[in-house]
Amino acid sequence: MSMHTYMETNMQHFLQLLETSVNMDSPSKNKRLGDVMAQWFAQQFEALTGGKAELVANPTYGDQVRCTVGDGDKQILIIGHYDTVWPEGEAARRPFSVQDGKAYGPGVYDMKAGVLQAMFALRGLVQLNRLPADKKIVLILSSDEEIGSPTSRELVEQEARRSMASFVLEPPSEPLGALKTWRKGSGHFTLRAHGVSSHAGVDHQNGVSAIEELSRQIQFVHSLTDYEKGTTLNVGLVKGGIGSNVVADYAEAEVDVRFMTIAEANRIEQVVRALQPQLAGANIQVSGGIRRPPMERTEETDRLFSLAQAISRDELGFPLKESGTGGVSDGNFAAACGSPTLDGLGARGGFAHSPDEFVELSEVPIRTALLARLIEEV
Repeated sequence: MSMHTYMETNMQHFLQLLETSVNMDSPSKNKRLGDVMAQWFAQQFEALTGGKAELVANPTYGDQVRCTVGDGDKQILIIGHYDTVWPEGEAARRPFSVQDGKAYGPGVYDMKAGVLQAMFALRGLVQLNRLPADKKIVLILSSDEEIGSPTSRELVEQEARRSMASFVLEPPSEPLGALKTWRKGSGHFTLRAHGVSSHAGVDHQNGVSAIEELSRQIQFVHSLTDYEKGTTLNVGLVKGGIGSNVVADYAEAEVDVRFMTIAEANRIEQVVRALQPQLAGANIQVSGGIRRPPMERTEETDRLFSLAQAISRDELGFPLKESGTGGVSDGNFAAACGSPTLDGLGARGGFAHSPDEFVELSEVPIRTALLARLIEEV
């Protein structure tokens, strides 16, 4: 039996578990609900695959889940997350539903369907006796990916360093269902300008405007954007001053930075950290730094994608494309650890982080089979 056929015959079971998971709220910052979700996914993994699921204690957010099946010396890492952007009570307000071949509900697309696809891919390999004896599969489900993976990053990196390949369960790029072979890295800086306050009408000449200082810094920071290199800097939040009749003695700005390579990340960080005040009597402070390294496309990535492309073309009957994005995922961490990484192996659908998010159910068997066959062949 092919993996595609296997998954088609297991769709009812898949849908039952998808409904249950979507109807369980799991917001990133709610440890109580996160722990319940983590326990549920751990139980499902063991029941589906016969493997072992370990809860990794987390004092801040929900516990992380580390699942393993197989005991070979060649490790493959699958990366997912169970947290969603939706608050407590969202599942009760708009529970799981199926309409016209699409599944709806909070977190269905990002990424509870993708997590279950991975579990069913492993279930199929085990039940069909096709899990390679020389391989060990580790599935990490983090609890805080939607807020930047502050507590899960270390676990992902630890497992990535041991892995010959990493597969990420984020949704593919639409409308073609393309895998992501690169992602930009990201950074965040806060610029704080200090000046000298004075009365804007009576004593303007003795003031030093922190807002003017900051405005000059912002123009310089924006000038560092280089589309040819794929580097962008964006000041998206500015605040300062206490009133229009007061020369402001304080202002601050939040800066988002995106880049294609770690070398470019290091260059930009050095430039931003070296900012100097442009007004006499003003002072500028810079905090923050690089948050996620880039997921750079490498020769090893190219070989992985070529394998996925051959499987999709020769066995599953569809032309698989590749793409990249300025958005980030835990795949950035895995790739930076030297593990060749393919992203976008999750569910197809649309409208992530929107009340309209959905999963295309007809695509579930195909994407599940693709992941299973990659695990077999890599």
